[in-house]
Amino acid sequence: MPQLAYVNGRILPLADATLHIEDRGTQFGDAVYEVCAVMNRRILDWQPHCARLRRNLAELGIMLDIADGPLTLQARRLIAANGFAECIIYIQVSRGTAKRDHAFPGAAPANLVMPNLVMTVRRFDFAQRIRQLETGISVITQPDNRWGRVDIKTTGLLANVLAKQAAKDASAFEAWLVADGGIVREGSSTNAWIVKDGRIITHPTGTAILPGIARDSLIRLARAAQLQVEERPFTLAEALAADEAFLTSTTSPILPVVRIDGQKVGSGTTGPVVRRLAELTWNEVARQTGWRA
Repeated sequence: MPQLAYVNGRILPLADATLHIEDRGTQFGDAVYEVCAVMNRRILDWQPHCARLRRNLAELGIMLDIADGPLTLQARRLIAANGFAECIIYIQVSRGTAKRDHAFPGAAPANLVMPNLVMTVRRFDFAQRIRQLETGISVITQPDNRWGRVDIKTTGLLANVLAKQAAKDASAFEAWLVADGGIVREGSSTNAWIVKDGRIITHPTGTAILPGIARDSLIRLARAAQLQVEERPFTLAEALAADEAFLTSTTSPILPVVRIDGQKVGSGTTGPVVRRLAELTWNEVARQTGWRA
């Protein structure tokens, strides 16, 4: 069975799924995207993902003429057509196809071209994340040289790509991006966290980080469990002196960071706070989807 994709209302073989060469997402990165986890054929945190997609489209002035209900049906239809019980679904919306020009196509302020909506799915092994809870992962640090609105989830990810490649070259799982003053903002595709004296610390939302869906879910779960969460900037020096560290994302719901730039974090093993947070996280996954490792 060939893998299938969705392009502007049609489901077709991935090899035949194409956009015009002058798609603005291709030429300018003038597009936003979402990645959602699918477990037990159910989409995790779908409504928060839809809300973030709508918010980001509004920030860029892209007018997608499909409501959340029909979008949900199309996403579920594509997942079912591919037949994967566990996968990730990628959703991308560009401003559309138009003659290459920096300014928006059409008469201002209206956008007179139709946005391009594409979706793909690929199989994903979430059970590997359970196994990694025991081993932990390592991160390196890289300078944060991204644009100033990383809160908008655009496809313009070159700085993130280079940071992730640097991590891969160093045999690390992720790169944490460090701004002026030694502030750790987030990973190239994850949110960054530390634990000190039982306090769970992560960078506050704003224009400097992406408001992660997994991040928001973990804060809610931790506070409901009477754990102390601080949303404040923390430095690389604090991270290196932390008792525990971890990261979160859609494809890595929670993973302990046991080394930063080759230096051991705390005991160098998965700590008790991360274990408790992992229990809360995976229980929430089970509640929403019925999935268990």
